[in-house]
Amino acid sequence: MIGKKLSPVLEEMEATLWEYEAFNGAKPNYTLEGFRASTKIFMSALVDKFFEKQQAEGVSQEDTLKAVEKLGQDVRALVFNATGIDTHLLYNRTKIN
Repeated sequence: MIGKKLSPVLEEMEATLWEYEAFNGAKPNYTLEGFRASTKIFMSALVDKFFEKQQAEGVSQEDTLKAVEKLGQDVRALVFNATGIDTHLLYNRTKIN
């Protein structure tokens, strides 16, 4: 299971961020590539837990897939509204700024 394999690395990154923010109080200054990577990681974790919830509630796979598409659109809109970055462009090799 890739999630179990990656979880310790993600937990280490989380701890590093908490430590950095606690002692430095400054923003991390992510590159665009780092932002893209963190967005992908977030979406992967979000969809994983979303699927678990849908399955526990007995939602059909077809309805779950439709809901995941809507979830992705919602996250894309959230990111754009908060940052002005269109997540689709992160994968088009298009210069954002």
